Amino acid sequence: MIPTPLSPPVTAPAPRWYCRLWRLPRSSLKLRLVVLFLVLALAVVLTFIRGAQEAFTLGWRDTARPLLTDYIDRLAAEITVDGHPDLDRARALVRQLPVTVDILGPDLNWRSHPEQSTDGLRRRPRHADEDGDEDHEEEDRRWRSLLERRTADGHVIRFGLNEAALERRPHMLGYTLVILLTLTLLAYLYVRRLLRPLDDIRRGAQRFGAGEFGTPIPVRHPEKPDELGQLAQTINTMGQDIARMLEAQRALLLAISHELRSPLTRARLHTELLPDNDEVRPQRAALLRDLGEMARLISDLLESERLAGRHATLHLENTDLVALAREVLADLATTQPLALNIKLHAQEALAPRAVDRVRLRLLLRNLLDNALRHGAQAPQPPELRIAEEGSDLLFEVRDHGPGVPEDHLAQLSQPFFRPDAARSRGTGGVGLGLYLCRLVAQAHGGSLTVRNAQPGLRVTARLPGP
Repeated sequence: MIPTPLSPPVTAPAPRWYCRLWRLPRSSLKLRLVVLFLVLALAVVLTFIRGAQEAFTLGWRDTARPLLTDYIDRLAAEITVDGHPDLDRARALVRQLPVTVDILGPDLNWRSHPEQSTDGLRRRPRHADEDGDEDHEEEDRRWRSLLERRTADGHVIRFGLNEAALERRPHMLGYTLVILLTLTLLAYLYVRRLLRPLDDIRRGAQRFGAGEFGTPIPVRHPEKPDELGQLAQTINTMGQDIARMLEAQRALLLAISHELRSPLTRARLHTELLPDNDEVRPQRAALLRDLGEMARLISDLLESERLAGRHATLHLENTDLVALAREVLADLATTQPLALNIKLHAQEALAPRAVDRVRLRLLLRNLLDNALRHGAQAPQPPELRIAEEGSDLLFEVRDHGPGVPEDHLAQLSQPFFRPDAARSRGTGGVGLGLYLCRLVAQAHGGSLTVRNAQPGLRVTARLPGP
């Protein structure tokens, strides 16, 4: 019987592009700094322009009125000959200057730009402090009188601004936009280069978290580092201290484990030499059992340190996985009769794989032993499934016991962790079983996942294909 493969987890739909675009500044310090610079620059420019406008408009009319009056007088005199407007001179003036000229009178009626409105420069500026229609009309009359001149023969010459001359540079807005975008891009590139050490610090922290302390975080200008350089140097020092502490802890653990083997061997030898009679036999069996547990604990500790090292060596050989699983079940049955009830589900035509046979036995033994401990009182026996999923090889062990609280699942494969605080020997080992399974799976390039099966616990070791 082969159980159906596990259904893939349901993943949430990916957010739409505009949602990702909206969240991008929230996850990027560089973009937020550039946006902040742009907002500050825009606020400064607007404040300056508004202040300059207010300062200029406070007295510009009183200052510019005499100058404009004199300029209009000169223009009127330029196109007037003996008190009569000259059309040729008016046309020449319009060609030279961005102005409009309207001549109204008994003998001559002419407009230089008939397609343009008659307001032109004669429309005086409105200001927020000028209220009331009467004041507006009075100011309009004064403004028109400033730009109109009357000749001796009764003609009226009105001057205005040629609006078409102001529209001869339609690409100025585009040029300004291109310059603004270029400056923004340069600012972003500079900020990105300035904050590049943050990326190095993040990658270095990830390496240190994974136990790789050999490559320190690069420091820009180590002789005179800035704040980010000082932070990188501090994290490098912390990483070196952690590496030395872990090496010292590992060396101490290995030394203690090695030193304990000799007295344990002597104690086991002395125990076996005790007389085998009814009075001593129970104590002798209990001592041998406890000494065996201590010996297995020391072997697991030494094996965990070998697998957790940087240079874990595997002895790969083609192995019949189903036959290996049956051997492990038979060995367990000699000490735990309930192992005879474990259901083995193996995929048909499972080809041999190149694995470390000794380490894989350790993985299967620990997984099955853990399932027997926690599913001893369950109505159904544990199950072992061996199958191929693509090129990966799966070993899945499930018990039907009470399971584990969800907040403890992520810690089950940590060394010396057990869900029950009492750490009773009757409900579990010392907390190295699943830890060793994870190390064996990782040494083969795979992974170990633990999740509740409701009821029970499901532990899956995934080993990648060749």
